[in-house]
Amino acid sequence: MIVPVILCGGIGTRLWPRSRAAKAKPFLPLVGEGTLFEATLRRCGDKDTFAAPIIVTGDAHMAHVEDQLGSGNTAAQIIVEPEGKNTAAAIALAAARLPADAVMLICPSDHHISDDAAFLQTAQAAARLAGDRWLVAFGIEAKTPETGFGYLKQGEAIKEGYRIARFVEKPDRETAERFLQSGEYSWNGGIFAFRAETYLEELKRYRPALHAAVTRSVAGGATEGRTFYPDAVSFASVESESVDYAVMENTDRAVMVSANFGWSDIGNWEAVHAARQQLPCSADNFDADGNLARGAAELVGCRNVMIDSDGPRVSAIGLEDVVIIVDGNDILVTHRQGVQKVGKLSGVTGQ
Repeated sequence: MIVPVILCGGIGTRLWPRSRAAKAKPFLPLVGEGTLFEATLRRCGDKDTFAAPIIVTGDAHMAHVEDQLGSGNTAAQIIVEPEGKNTAAAIALAAARLPADAVMLICPSDHHISDDAAFLQTAQAAARLAGDRWLVAFGIEAKTPETGFGYLKQGEAIKEGYRIARFVEKPDRETAERFLQSGEYSWNGGIFAFRAETYLEELKRYRPALHAAVTRSVAGGATEGRTFYPDAVSFASVESESVDYAVMENTDRAVMVSANFGWSDIGNWEAVHAARQQLPCSADNFDADGNLARGAAELVGCRNVMIDSDGPRVSAIGLEDVVIIVDGNDILVTHRQGVQKVGKLSGVTGQ
């Protein structure tokens, strides 16, 4: 059985004004009718393949987690981080609470995947490699020269996967185009599979202080029902580092499986626009000019315009490649080229 470890952290500042600290990106119905968190739970719902999930989150998100887990996940466990310390520590908390031979599937809760069947097949292949003590990353098929993702270079074949020959952080445009043309690189989607014991061994090897602090925090933690609270004092000394930097880029046991299941990180409003166009739902109105409207809106002579309003009617004339989001009293208007900068707006992170 595979244990889904679902990570629920962060705010999603580039999706302001819809995504906020009070109700962050994973808990919003950004693509389709349900939320991204609910879709993640559904993908990991095959009882023949997956055990009950472990949700790693912060206290600020607890109400949304409890509300959206629903009646079908009564066996789920919740780990509440005393503070955000990035993915290496979040994964270690879950690993320390599992049997040594448990195969963990690390799933960000704020991504969109359109092909659940292909995801299941890829997860099963990754689990078989993880059972042989490999640390497995999902290499998402690169279809465009994206500069906002990390990349994995495919090395020699290992059973159902490949050794990772190289990790590359977000490249410039020219480099990303070269990667795409070579056919040797995949996007690093932030989805992983490994045995709990293997991960903790490699974490201890490369980040002994982080491993020790998490171990103390778990040993000193407390359980209330299905919720576990690590010791906050011990956890405060944990280094904040991603699983990529702490473990995957250092270990000699890093491999990848090729993944092609309609993945998007839903990292900004342009990604939301693209995902909604691929998976239409009743709440969205599309037209032949690539416009998308949710809520009260009228578009005249526009192309590739996205409008999402939770109240006021929005009218747009003669616009192209523009995003307009209305949330209560807050309004965002940006060209598609500016969507990556939304999180830098003054006051966004505090809302």
